[in-house]
Amino acid sequence: MVRLERFVQDAVPVHGLDTVVRRMRGLGTAWPEGDGVGVFNRVYLAVTEEVDRRLHAGHFEDTRAAATLDVRFAERYLTAVEAVGDERRPPAAWRPLFQFRRHPGVRPLQFALAGINAHIGHDLPLAVVDACRTLGCEPAALEDEFDRVGEVLVSLEEHIREDLMPGPDLLQIADPLTHLLGSWSLDRARDAAWSAARAVWALRELPDLAEEFVERLDTGVGLVGRCLLTPLTHRG
Repeated sequence: MVRLERFVQDAVPVHGLDTVVRRMRGLGTAWPEGDGVGVFNRVYLAVTEEVDRRLHAGHFEDTRAAATLDVRFAERYLTAVEAVGDERRPPAAWRPLFQFRRHPGVRPLQFALAGINAHIGHDLPLAVVDACRTLGCEPAALEDEFDRVGEVLVSLEEHIREDLMPGPDLLQIADPLTHLLGSWSLDRARDAAWSAARAVWALRELPDLAEEFVERLDTGVGLVGRCLLTPLTHRG
């Protein structure tokens, strides 16, 4: 059963994101080249560093809320990593990536997309709820910060395509990876995450229903991740 944590911590200071960045950098040095989780970690680290830069530059109108949301968001991923390291089961959304992280038939771009799918589809809506509980506010109060973080996530997708797209001629139409790329949308995932966050928040006084909703969300995101990690070819 997936549990809805009831965070009671104080709001996260702006410099709290620096700690998250250091943790992700440490993870990056611990995993071998080509590790699927490491592929996602590298891309996510670049985006988190950009969010950190924008926080310090005053890009967000409410830096306290933005820092809290982004740290709670990152903590969900780091908790999944810790669970695997402790030989515990991570959320279903993350299991495909950890299970296939060294599969020779899965391309780096697939690893990155599967990580993004898990993090946005499962972690982001729960991070919104975590942040609302921490800050004592409704999801609507975080919508501007959610959208601004979403702008940075768009740069994540662009970074992935520039860094991991195979070959100088990009993809041929017959390449199976072309079809995988067309089957998943960052914009649709963000929209779904916001709707899921509002639903979980609306169900907060009905814990049984909330738990069931989150569990089904977790399972569904995991199924999509498994499809994104369909082995296509052997890596050279």
